[in-house]
Amino acid sequence: MLKRNSLAERWTVYAIALTIGAVAWQLISYRTSPTFLSSFTKTIAQLWDFILDGTLEAALLSSLGLFAAGMFFAIIVGLLMGLLLARVRLLRVALENYITILYATPMVALIPFILSTMGFGFAPKVLVVFLFAFFPILYNTVEGARSLKPELLEVARSYRSNEYEVWRDVLIPYTLPFALTGIRQAVARGLVGMISAELFLSSSGMGQLIMRSGQDFDIPALYGSILVVTILGVIMMSIGRALENHFAAWRGLER
Repeated sequence: MLKRNSLAERWTVYAIALTIGAVAWQLISYRTSPTFLSSFTKTIAQLWDFILDGTLEAALLSSLGLFAAGMFFAIIVGLLMGLLLARVRLLRVALENYITILYATPMVALIPFILSTMGFGFAPKVLVVFLFAFFPILYNTVEGARSLKPELLEVARSYRSNEYEVWRDVLIPYTLPFALTGIRQAVARGLVGMISAELFLSSSGMGQLIMRSGQDFDIPALYGSILVVTILGVIMMSIGRALENHFAAWRGLER
């Protein structure tokens, strides 16, 4: 009962905060040029039109396919490489400088290079999303695996666990909450990569909708498109946080 009441209170606070934000947006728009800021009501009305004529559905499906492909590869490669770097010191020493250099490189600056080498197809867009999302997953996985307590490994070895069993029974379960933190952070970066790829490579999906709205000076459509991407990111990050809290429940027991 207490948990249910707490959840109800949280959603009530969320609803009140969103309502205040929408009212503030509407009031500010009255004192701002319509070429700079669209009102909340006009933005929602434009979004409703996009829903009715199928524009939003088509754009979202295109963008979500791109985002899912890029995130899939980022998660698989980031998790595997992170665990390997944590367990194999020689590999970590050999690659960490290169990884740091790539992480410090503005990914948007690589898009022209990707364009010139791979063209305008779907694959280069996936690569852009992958590059944006990969590093948070990698770094959090490495840090999680390296924080594994030696006592846990000693217990596993005392039961004559081989390397595969150590990974399966100790390393991966222990690292999973840290990896989920990285995935949650990667969602936001992946969405930025998705829009960047759709803007700078062949226009498609939500990126195309944003670009077209901006070129036509259709401010309600522009703000509506950005609002959809923002809501999408919030939902995905909330799901990631819920999964992270679920799999990290043992941390409270540790303390």
